[in-house]
Amino acid sequence: MKKKILAVLLGITMTLGLAGCGTSSGSTVSASPQETVSQASGSEGTAMETSSPEAASGQETPSQEEQAALSGKVVVYCPSPAGLADKMAEAFTAKTGVQVEMFQGTTGEILARLEAEKANPIADVVIMASWADGLGMIQDDQVLSYEPANADKMNPDWIDANKKIYGYSASAVGVIYNTTQIDQLDADWAELGSDPAYKDLIAIPDPVKSGACKDFLSGYSYAFGEEARSVIDSWVANGLTNPGANKAALEAVTTGEKAILIAGVDYNAYSSMDKGEPLSIYYPASGTVINPRPAMILKTSQNTDNAKAFMDFLLSDEGQQLVCDAYLLPGRTDITTDKRTNAADIPTFDLDWSWMMENSARIAEDLVNSCK
Repeated sequence: MKKKILAVLLGITMTLGLAGCGTSSGSTVSASPQETVSQASGSEGTAMETSSPEAASGQETPSQEEQAALSGKVVVYCPSPAGLADKMAEAFTAKTGVQVEMFQGTTGEILARLEAEKANPIADVVIMASWADGLGMIQDDQVLSYEPANADKMNPDWIDANKKIYGYSASAVGVIYNTTQIDQLDADWAELGSDPAYKDLIAIPDPVKSGACKDFLSGYSYAFGEEARSVIDSWVANGLTNPGANKAALEAVTTGEKAILIAGVDYNAYSSMDKGEPLSIYYPASGTVINPRPAMILKTSQNTDNAKAFMDFLLSDEGQQLVCDAYLLPGRTDITTDKRTNAADIPTFDLDWSWMMENSARIAEDLVNSCK
C-alpha cells in the first residue's frame, strides 16, 4: 500500500483557446454555450429537461452547413454527468435552434424506459455508459446506421463495425479511496479481497444500475476467468457493500462511511477531487476497463435529421470540449485533456465486448445477490 494516486468556433479571423482540452497538434478550441435548459420533471437521479429558445425555419438536411435551418426537437436519453447533458443540450440548441428534450438517468434506468416505451417509442438519440449495452441495442436491431462528421478522427475501437454506435466519450473505473482514512494505496484488485487490512472498508457501485461497473465486472471476468470469480468472492468475504449507483457509492467513501470504492467511475472522482473532497484514485497495475459511452440514433426516431445533427455535434470541437470539461475521456484521438489521466496512460485488460455483452447482466446480478 505505497503510493497516491472542441467548438472550434469558426470565426472570421481567429480560433478561441480551449480551457481543459487540446488537440494533439497543440492547437486549442473553446465553447461558450449561451442558452438555458430548464428542468421539467424527473425522480431522484433522473430528469426530463427541455431547452427552450425559438426554433429556426425547417430544412431536411442536417449537414453542418445547414444546421442553422433545422427546426423542431430532438429527444435524447443520456446518463450522468448531469452537467454535461445540460450543457450539451443548451449548446446544441444555441447552434441549431433545435429544442432538446433530455431524459437523464442511469444506464439501467434508460434501458428500463426504452423497454416501457417499446410500443410507443419516444427517444431519437440514446447515450449509455455501457458499450456492451450499446452492442445489445444493435443485436436487437434498434439502431440506425449513420456516420457523423469527425468520426474519422475517433478511436477506431470506439466505433462498431456497422457504424451504428459511437463512443463519443469514455470513462474508466479505478480504485477510489478516502485520504483521511488511508494515506496511500496501490493495492491490486485481488489484494482488496485477500488482505484483512481492508476488511469492512470496501464498497462497489451497484452494477445493475451502473453500466461502467457492470462492464468492468464482465471485462475482469473475461480477462481472468475463474481467478476473477474467486477475487470477486473474496471481496464479498472481506465485507464488500453495495451502497447504490455511482453517485451513492462515491458518497459513501467521500463521507468516510467506507474507505475504498472498487470499480469507481473515474470522472466522478476527478470532479470531486477538484472540489476539494478528500479522495484519490488510481488504476491497478493489472489493468481495468475503459468504457466507451455509446451514442446512437434509434430506428424509430421521429426526428431523424435532428438526431443526425446531434450526433454530429457530439463529435464536433465544441462537443468534445464539453466532454473534457466533464472529466470524461474525449472520443476523438486528436484531442487530449489536462483534467484527468488520458486513455493512453491507463492500463487495460484484453477484452471481448461480444462476450461481455452476453454475460454482463448475469455477472452483475450475481454480485448484487452476493452482497445481500
